[in-house]
Amino acid sequence: MASTNDPFQFHEFEEAGNLLEANKDATTISIEEDESKPEKQRPAFSPAGDDEDPLASDDKTELLSGQKKSVPFWTFEYYQRFFDVETHHVKERIVGSVLPWPGKNFIHTYLRRNPDLYGPFWICTTLVFAIAISGNLSNFLMHLGKPNYKYTPEFQKVTIAATAIFSYAWFVPLALWGFLLWRNNKIMNLVSYSFMEIACVYGYSLSIYIPTVILWILPYEWLRWCTIVVALVLSGSVLGTTFWPAVRDDHPKIIIAIMSAIVVLNALLAVGCKTYFFSKPEEVQPGSPVALLERIGLLW
Repeated sequence: MASTNDPFQFHEFEEAGNLLEANKDATTISIEEDESKPEKQRPAFSPAGDDEDPLASDDKTELLSGQKKSVPFWTFEYYQRFFDVETHHVKERIVGSVLPWPGKNFIHTYLRRNPDLYGPFWICTTLVFAIAISGNLSNFLMHLGKPNYKYTPEFQKVTIAATAIFSYAWFVPLALWGFLLWRNNKIMNLVSYSFMEIACVYGYSLSIYIPTVILWILPYEWLRWCTIVVALVLSGSVLGTTFWPAVRDDHPKIIIAIMSAIVVLNALLAVGCKTYFFSKPEEVQPGSPVALLERIGLLW
């Protein structure tokens, strides 16, 4: 049996209790509290913690850091961001292309380093069908009333119009972008634009031709040429004021060549569509709808 005076036996010290009673504001340390403290600070169990998607955490990290991973241009994800645009931005850009302000750069004023392909795509598609349908209606009205005339829809005009419009809206900006990139490597202080910005400007510059080709249904040659001139001035103003800062510091011959090419290609598209899809009105028959339209126009 162990002795009652065993030095290794735990003893309660009464003096400690007396000291605490004398000084109640004294700070004490509890070993039990220190041992239990880590368990209290342990985070609660989250049911979704183990199932958290690592890709989602990567996206959160990219958003917080302000960096976005680059994707190859041949993937769908690369072009998806160019169709993420607000409706009011598209309306603003269409109005800016139809009613350009002198001296305002379309890219700096409306795109603001955020080009889109949604607006240019639907503008080109609408223009294709507007040209094909208006051309068929114009041909129908011109020949209606002739005894041997039989209307045949010309569906091939849709294909031809689509080839012409989309080729102009993609290959011309591609050639212009390549040339400006080459000149920018030779002259370092030139303003540079990306291919998407140039393609966006060319797409929106075609919006003025949609109401123009609709007016071409009317069989008045003077009206068609007047609307061509107005459309060329407005569309050419958008292109000219946008690309002038990119070439104004270049050699004078280069400036003349680039600006002339922009204007000439724009004019060739307009005149070519008018000549091919809208034939010149023939001699009007007395009882034809065209004669009725002309009579209404004279009376008005």
